[in-house]
Amino acid sequence: MNNLRPVGIIGTGKYVPEKILTNADLEKMVETNDEWIVSRTGIRERHIAAPDQATSDLCYEAAVKALASAGMTADQLDLIIIATVTPDTFFPSTACILQDKLGAKQAAAFDLSAACSGFVYGLATARNFISTGMYNNALVIGADCLSRITDYTDRNTCVLFGDGAGAVILGEVPEGRGFQSFDLGAEGAGGNLLKLEAGGSRMPSSTQTVEDKKHYIYMNGREVFKFAVRVMNTATEDVLKKAGKTKEDIDLFVPHQANIRIIQSAMERLNLSPDKCVVNVDKYANTSAASIPLALVEAAEQGRMKEGDCVLMVGFGGGLTWGASVLIW
Repeated sequence: MNNLRPVGIIGTGKYVPEKILTNADLEKMVETNDEWIVSRTGIRERHIAAPDQATSDLCYEAAVKALASAGMTADQLDLIIIATVTPDTFFPSTACILQDKLGAKQAAAFDLSAACSGFVYGLATARNFISTGMYNNALVIGADCLSRITDYTDRNTCVLFGDGAGAVILGEVPEGRGFQSFDLGAEGAGGNLLKLEAGGSRMPSSTQTVEDKKHYIYMNGREVFKFAVRVMNTATEDVLKKAGKTKEDIDLFVPHQANIRIIQSAMERLNLSPDKCVVNVDKYANTSAASIPLALVEAAEQGRMKEGDCVLMVGFGGGLTWGASVLIW
């Protein structure tokens, strides 16, 4: 284990589409109101991709910024991993599409599907490639265009989701810095609680599946909420233990931005003050795999992390899945 290289984040970038859909806009589309949405979710607005924008386009904008932040060019990349549940196409992968757009001709590229936990899964995967010496660096992006699979006539789900992309460059860092631990998990028995039913080999696309709205997000909100509160706590405890840290060591908490009540529950368990928690669910809503990197990159841009800070990321999502990580900045 001592031969493994320490790996951390050496560049960051994010992108959200220009169009903003506010709660007031949604009031004109479905039977809902701003007060109801804010009190139950904390969401005030979300960004929506333009008709000519796909997930790879969001990734490209975030990737360019991350490369500039790291002082790198695309042809120096060894690996590209994109965590997404809204790929441009089933294949080629969105990562391969991005590889071509960036001109990253030396990079291996693939997509990873773990829903809202996908970014942390991607970090763990890339870290292992680099720490063993197989690659020297990797571009990891969490990105989703959830507006493409959201039913804007369903008031229970359409208020929850937005589009965006967050990107990081991973590379070798000084000893004692970088990723200290990961905790990844899945509870496949709960898969039916949060799903996109049609379009795959189980239920191929057809006129009937479109008419039955099987190509939109289905979520059992109550059960997913209970899972989220439970797993946010257990994953946090487990990942801290693996890193040899306690909740008192946390300098910045970066949770999945799905619901303000879930975030507040985690903060109470950890006894964290608001200044130690990143919250931007009000601006972006739930952007799935983009959620954690958007929050992390925004915190970096705001100067909320200094060298040596202990950063804890934790998320949960469809699958059901969860992922957590401890990072020394």
